[in-house]
Amino acid sequence: MYENNYSVLAKVCAEKAVIRHVSKHRKSDGTMDVEGNLRIWNDAIARFEQIPLWEQGAPGYDDRDPLQPQPSVIFVPAQGVSRRVGTVIVAHGGGFETRTGCEGMHVAKWFADAGFNTAILTYRLRPYGRLDAMADMQRAIRLLRYRKGELGITDRVAVMGFSAGGMLSANCATHFDLGKPDTSDPIERQSCRPDAAVLGYGAFAFAGLPGGFFEDPFGNTTRNPFVANREELLYLAPEVNITRQTPPFFIWQTNSDDPRHSFTLGQALTAMGIPFEMHLFPQGVHGLALADGNNDLSMDIPHVARWADLCAEWLREQNI
Repeated sequence: MYENNYSVLAKVCAEKAVIRHVSKHRKSDGTMDVEGNLRIWNDAIARFEQIPLWEQGAPGYDDRDPLQPQPSVIFVPAQGVSRRVGTVIVAHGGGFETRTGCEGMHVAKWFADAGFNTAILTYRLRPYGRLDAMADMQRAIRLLRYRKGELGITDRVAVMGFSAGGMLSANCATHFDLGKPDTSDPIERQSCRPDAAVLGYGAFAFAGLPGGFFEDPFGNTTRNPFVANREELLYLAPEVNITRQTPPFFIWQTNSDDPRHSFTLGQALTAMGIPFEMHLFPQGVHGLALADGNNDLSMDIPHVARWADLCAEWLREQNI
């Protein structure tokens, strides 16, 4: 089942159908071309056999943005091995406003080729909120576990995200439940705790990094464009929500993104005794994806590209 998704994915990547050079990200008036970006993603995912996260539609989903489809995953079976392995949910970035396609499609193909099942996540963006995006990823985790027999996979699930997707992955690794036994929905009875979290250049330490990009740490308000208020900021700041139940982390970024974000999260994980692996690269900038030239920046940096091999080794150690 879903075997054809790999061949479709290979074509999408070969065509570079979801790569849009950074020079084309903005309209002539300087504003972000959100509509054009979303159409590229929508055209690509229409070529796949998708799995809707909610058969009857996501709670709170409506027609407020016709360019945002129902949240879904595209399941891509592992290549070269039995699919009886874990699954990596891949979440693109885009500032919770647009979709950076290379961080979804190209990354998913690389990890499928490396022997992991992958699931490309289409989650809700603005005007929906961060909590809606979290609900989508949490539902994807539950769905994969509920359908493991049908898909022929194990129940081991990792979340992997880049930029905004990295922030989303960190949120789902620090806020989860082990299933809702009293619900009538059998999917919701599954745990949404990921077994591992991979964060690629997510600027997440807005609470734990004093004077971070937007914050007065002693104020009651926030200038952070990704959250509604300071209460939501604290809820969505992974570095202040680490517990003894938090899963292991793999963290990588380039120093241009301010490595203090990674240091801050690493310090919080250390304090709770949560295992993690961290790689900070002196070269490169935000948005590199695989750093192999298949990105919106056309940047090929072999040293940074090693993050994927290191991550694959780490995921195997987590039994994904």
